[in-house]
Amino acid sequence: MTNFIIRRTLLLIPTLLLISLISFAIITLPPGDYLTAYIQQLSQTGVEVDQATIQNLRTQYGLNQPWPVQYYKWVEGFFHGDFGYSFQLEEPVLDIISRRIGFTVILSLATLLFQWIFAIPIGIYSAVKQYSPFDYFFTLFGFIGLSIPNFLLALILMFIGFNFFGVNVGGLLSAKYIGASWSFSKIIDLLAHLWIPIVVVGTAGMAGLIRIVRGQMLDELGKQYMRTARSKGVPEWKAILKYPTRLAINPVISRAAVTIPKIVSRGTIAGIVLGLPILGPTLMTALRSQDMYLGGTIILMQSTLVVITVFLSDVLLAVVDPRIKYD
Repeated sequence: MTNFIIRRTLLLIPTLLLISLISFAIITLPPGDYLTAYIQQLSQTGVEVDQATIQNLRTQYGLNQPWPVQYYKWVEGFFHGDFGYSFQLEEPVLDIISRRIGFTVILSLATLLFQWIFAIPIGIYSAVKQYSPFDYFFTLFGFIGLSIPNFLLALILMFIGFNFFGVNVGGLLSAKYIGASWSFSKIIDLLAHLWIPIVVVGTAGMAGLIRIVRGQMLDELGKQYMRTARSKGVPEWKAILKYPTRLAINPVISRAAVTIPKIVSRGTIAGIVLGLPILGPTLMTALRSQDMYLGGTIILMQSTLVVITVFLSDVLLAVVDPRIKYD
């Protein structure tokens, strides 16, 4: 296990460098650049910009340099904590991300825990009580959860909250706490707002995980070792928890690397609808305006999160299931 962790840690360096190259290529792949999009917006409002001004701006932002030079300067700045400058928001990229990365991580991890806490026990119980009313109910819930778009669920919850309870469920903080220093009351206010985006972003994933755990448990419950355990007088609940449950949660852990990016992508749409201060809506704005340093950095950070999640899920799988060996 130790050798595996060391090898994977060393592989992270070239992997992240490759990800940074691909991230910068994605944001600069469309024709034109930020100034092209900005000038087009000005021309639509009737404002004319002369060529001398355009050239000066390209020189100022370094957009007239070759693509490899732009990429090298961007990556070189990482070692100094400089991720570039946002042309549209007119401030350093690091300042923009630092205001949103915390909320993004909190929402992602809270949503993942929400899915696991509910999906694993519900899936296990549905398999043990197969074809019971409880099983039918959560089968129906699974189909509904997978079919309802998260933005529609967000609109429904906003409508119910405003029309029946007179509260605005958008955002993650009340107006009086936005920009205020962190305190116990601000944390409580965050928790009071956090459950709405967790439900919106996590419902579809939870419904899918319930089906996965249920199917895995049904497969394990019918195997010979369970019949042997019952014949030896092992209590049913003990046999279920000791053997098939450990195997049933393996797909849940291995899917964490897929679940995290899905949570982030679903959080983009939910963030736009609910007005959440997370990275998803900011990335959408950066891509539309071709704000390359801001967009490239956000893509890089999200990709890095996926790489780290894959690494942690592999380690956790080896801990949960002793049959898995990496040496």
